[in-house]
Amino acid sequence: MQVSEIPNRVFHKDGKEFLYFGGTNYLGITTLTEFQTILLKSFQKWGTSYGSSRSANIQLEIYKTAEDILAKQTGTDAVVTVSSGMLAGKLALELLQNTTDLLFHFPNTHPALLHPLSLPLLQNGKLNPLLFNTTDTKIGIVADAIPSLGVTPSDLSILKDIPNTKKITLLLDESHSFGLLGENGQGILNEYNFPNIQQKISIASLGKAMGLSGGFIAGDFQFIDAVKKQQNFIGASGMNPAFLETYVNAQNIYQLQRQVLKENLNHVFKFLIPNPALTFDKEYPVIYFDQDNLLQQLIENNIIPTSFPYPTASGKLSRIVISAHHTKADLDKMIKQLNIFTQNSIQI
Repeated sequence: MQVSEIPNRVFHKDGKEFLYFGGTNYLGITTLTEFQTILLKSFQKWGTSYGSSRSANIQLEIYKTAEDILAKQTGTDAVVTVSSGMLAGKLALELLQNTTDLLFHFPNTHPALLHPLSLPLLQNGKLNPLLFNTTDTKIGIVADAIPSLGVTPSDLSILKDIPNTKKITLLLDESHSFGLLGENGQGILNEYNFPNIQQKISIASLGKAMGLSGGFIAGDFQFIDAVKKQQNFIGASGMNPAFLETYVNAQNIYQLQRQVLKENLNHVFKFLIPNPALTFDKEYPVIYFDQDNLLQQLIENNIIPTSFPYPTASGKLSRIVISAHHTKADLDKMIKQLNIFTQNSIQI
């Protein structure tokens, strides 16, 4: 379905109004008037773009200001921003591959964190035997904070079974958890406190919950300094400074929208009839399903979820995204259709 307006909580097509429960605008921030006002003022201050290397002789102070706030929010030593979450993943992965003996990935890891030389962490449900050799000591492991088709943080407890002789660096993709999980939207990187993890790095897109085009890499001073020395970082333009100014000045809005989203999730949890065919957790704003008849039922009732073939899924990805911009009436219409689906399933 092609549309000629940005899908907010609603959009219009052929004279009809549709409720939109898709995308990744979790905090409902991108079309929020107060947020747009801050963004417009930021454009007036910094211009619409700044096509210069971060290593050039002229340095914009907004980068340090925003990155210091990001470091505080993520609970890490330092952060460096880049133009996209995908680039953040590629830069961090390239450095990790060059500084470790072996690189592994969890099943269904996002393509942004898949290196051609990366090995599967699990084989037949068990740790890769290469993790137990005596020659390779520096190990890199990449994972998604929220796994594909999941609504709760990835279970990384199997890492405890890796020998203590290995020095593990964990690289976590927080694109779908940063800004959402944690009291201040810090994500979940620092929840993984296994003794054999010696270094923790996170990457994230700011284009999801934060509503801004860009991405970041967060970690210790040594890793972030090394990222800034990479040729692909030096040769690239930085993240748009107007977007960083917006991030800095919209902190109160982000906090308020997180609270609204929490209230919306509690509302859905209260009235949605539990159904094992629906993957949902009240702490996370997504409901997954793979029933084509449910997808068709929602569409027939002018409710549009996200549905598309996903690289790490076995088939079509269908998910209902609950946002802070949805009204209780919006939520009730969506809940009604899901409950009808559940009740019909029980009767069958």
